[in-house]
Amino acid sequence: MKSGFLAAVVACSVLLPAPASAQGVKIGILNDQSGVYADYGGKYSVEAARMAIEDFGGEVLGHKVELVTADHRNRPDLAVSIARRWYDADGVDMITELTTSTVALAVQELSNEKKKIDIVVGSGTSRITGDACTPYGFHWAYDNHAIAVGTGGALVKAGGDTWFFLTADYAFGHALEKDTSEIVTHAGGKVLGSVRVPLNSSDFSSFLLQAQSSKAKIVGLANAGQDTTNSIKQAAEFGIFRQGQKLAGLLMTVSEVHGLGLNAAQGLVLTEGFYWDRDDRSRAFAKRFFERTGRMPNTNQAGTYSATLSYLKAVKAAGTKDSETVAKKLKELPVDDAFAKGKVLANGRMVHDMYLFEVKRPSESKKPWDYYKRLAVVPGDQAFLTAKESGCPLTK
Repeated sequence: MKSGFLAAVVACSVLLPAPASAQGVKIGILNDQSGVYADYGGKYSVEAARMAIEDFGGEVLGHKVELVTADHRNRPDLAVSIARRWYDADGVDMITELTTSTVALAVQELSNEKKKIDIVVGSGTSRITGDACTPYGFHWAYDNHAIAVGTGGALVKAGGDTWFFLTADYAFGHALEKDTSEIVTHAGGKVLGSVRVPLNSSDFSSFLLQAQSSKAKIVGLANAGQDTTNSIKQAAEFGIFRQGQKLAGLLMTVSEVHGLGLNAAQGLVLTEGFYWDRDDRSRAFAKRFFERTGRMPNTNQAGTYSATLSYLKAVKAAGTKDSETVAKKLKELPVDDAFAKGKVLANGRMVHDMYLFEVKRPSESKKPWDYYKRLAVVPGDQAFLTAKESGCPLTK
């Protein structure tokens, strides 16, 4: 156990052979690289960050940019231990990715204590830029509220007005169920019930039976990663589709669809902030990413690219890596990259358009990774809460 812990703490990947000087910038990617979210982010988010550093030119303020990475194994205590070492001993200036909400909230609290910037990408809880906001904390890619608006509101309008939730039993799942329930109810729908499911479950049978017996038109999957994949596979075995119920993947990405295959995933409705085949810019980025990884990037991975690139742009514009000055620049500069065009609010929330997709039938897919048909664009100002609405104390 001890050796495994130390290995996770010291595991790192140096982007460039030349070591960074004391004045150089060091970025840490802290995420799940071996567990339920390994495909959702993992080593692929690390590769996206490398691409961002390379695209920026590999140095800033006349010094090399260094990248370190570690696996937090979805344990907040381990994540905080790694982050503390990075800040106190290793000279890390910014930590990003931060898969899972419990980890993100814990590391953000430490980052505030140390006056270091953190940019959360792989976690959904809206608390990051809500009641738990800090002067140095930022949230990229998506959050629970944006997903709820995109998927929950749209399905109620299309007739899916009764819901039952399968909810991952930790902060992210609870918040996603709450946010989606509020949107569903506001749109005129009704929540018939929910069941809490332990993280990394392999058997969803009892939970799916409860969903079936509810007779809800929509079974909302308030989970992510391998948990989402397993619940969808087992839902097909239970005949959820044949009985007329529809699954809504509240946090699904193209990675999970790829793992499922179109035969299992067809007809699913989901909301993402990025799709590789969206436009020429996203396709060019995805082609380069595919050449390095053998897969197309998802929202989390493309979002990590954007967060890393935006941080470096802010350091350059600030002329220093001082956290307060860089945080101010992050909120001033527009975001314009392969991931999205957007803006950063006073609470640290990066606002950009979200997209409602339906997974294609196998007969509709014309090429590898051609999985989505776009149903709607949800403008960023509608998808995300305003800074004042978020509950962030900094904006009062």
